[in-house]
Amino acid sequence: MQFKSVQDFLVHVQKELDEKRLVLPTLPDVALKVRDAVAKGESTSQELADMIVTDAALSARLIQVANSPLYRGAQEVKNIQMAVTRLGSSTIRTLITSLVMQQMFTPTTELLSDYFRETWQQGVNVSSISRALASFVPHLNPDEAMLAGLIHQIGKLPILMLVENIPEFKNSPSRLNKLLEKAHPPIGKIIMETWDFPEELKLVASEYVDFQRESGDKADYVDIVQVAFLQSIAGTDHPACRVDWNTVPSFAKLGLESDAEILEIEGVSEEIEMAHAMLF
Repeated sequence: MQFKSVQDFLVHVQKELDEKRLVLPTLPDVALKVRDAVAKGESTSQELADMIVTDAALSARLIQVANSPLYRGAQEVKNIQMAVTRLGSSTIRTLITSLVMQQMFTPTTELLSDYFRETWQQGVNVSSISRALASFVPHLNPDEAMLAGLIHQIGKLPILMLVENIPEFKNSPSRLNKLLEKAHPPIGKIIMETWDFPEELKLVASEYVDFQRESGDKADYVDIVQVAFLQSIAGTDHPACRVDWNTVPSFAKLGLESDAEILEIEGVSEEIEMAHAMLF
């Protein structure tokens, strides 16, 4: 099987989806139930807690997060009911989706394990910076920004699932890397539509690589992730390092100079470290 272009590969992806040979990543039932319940606004904190405790591993992680430096209060959270009460339903909904994301980045074969691990690491790095950057944009939510960072490269997962059976990519790291970078945004768009994410988050996975993107004067989650992504790859050999930050509108929309060193802004590096530690 030979692909002459990224478009050829995308056509192949759509065919695999249509014939149900490729299954897109899905959110666990508990995340979907909590999301739907919060959206309807009819569930009590006890009812939300009852949904969450059905997943023991997630429950343990959520209690751990509720007691982390980012969220902890004067009293230690000892159970899910306390966590829901402390954090509120909106934060719980976003956090649960963020916490279950890591499950999707489990490699199916040892051959591609490094790719899965690197993609998750990149997601955590961008997510941590995105959460900190949200403090510069009062109308955006830090927890939503954190989730936006985690999903920005979700489109790479189906590619990695497919290439295990395509020797031209599996046996050529350089070709696979190019495919991952070029094909993941449109595939990310398909996943976001399938997951029925809120409109303000749907665009992140497909538009964060549009560095001349104009979306009005008000910053959105794409702007935050875009700046976080560029900051995260600074000094590496990533192709996007060739982008001139002076031409990227997102910096100005966040109130930042294009040459701003995010980590040097007072309080930001600590915020990033705490979010990073929480997600790992």
